[in-house]
Amino acid sequence: MASPSSPESPPRERPTARVLLLDPQGRILLMRAHPPSDPEGPSFWFTVGGGVEPGESLREAAAREVVEETGLIDAEIGPRVWYSEAILHDEEKRPMKLIEHFFVAYTKGGGLSRRGWQAMEHRLVEELRWWTLQQLSLTEVKVYPEGLAELLVDVLAGRFAPEPLVIRTLQGPVFPLPKVEISL
Repeated sequence: MASPSSPESPPRERPTARVLLLDPQGRILLMRAHPPSDPEGPSFWFTVGGGVEPGESLREAAAREVVEETGLIDAEIGPRVWYSEAILHDEEKRPMKLIEHFFVAYTKGGGLSRRGWQAMEHRLVEELRWWTLQQLSLTEVKVYPEGLAELLVDVLAGRFAPEPLVIRTLQGPVFPLPKVEISL
């Protein structure tokens, strides 16, 4: 039988609540960091959010993560719009199955704070920044989830599917990216 840290062990699962945090101008807040498995490697941008604590709902985790990672206390958590799975590696280079649930949230904005960050976030996260859809569409830097600019069009238009759209499986990103179907 494989030990918990052996290569044959299935990766541990980490359910997460990710947040598409939007301000009144329709900008999304993203964080720039280095991967935990390669702190000196190239940085990338990603949405606010993190792990779900024991006994916590996905929605509660999303609300908590917004406060911890941004200092903003006025976010209104909206619908869960996307679902994603990926294998990542932690600081010890152990595989981890990341199960991401993406929520839309709205804030009036304001000053951002790093006070709620964990030690690892202070080590790996370089900055927080508000992005317009146009900036996302034009950037050549790595942004997660893949295809964020294209996916965000429906969200900014207030179009949400009845169930979260699957945007990534363990085999990789879903292409073509799913769209919200509009019934006439």
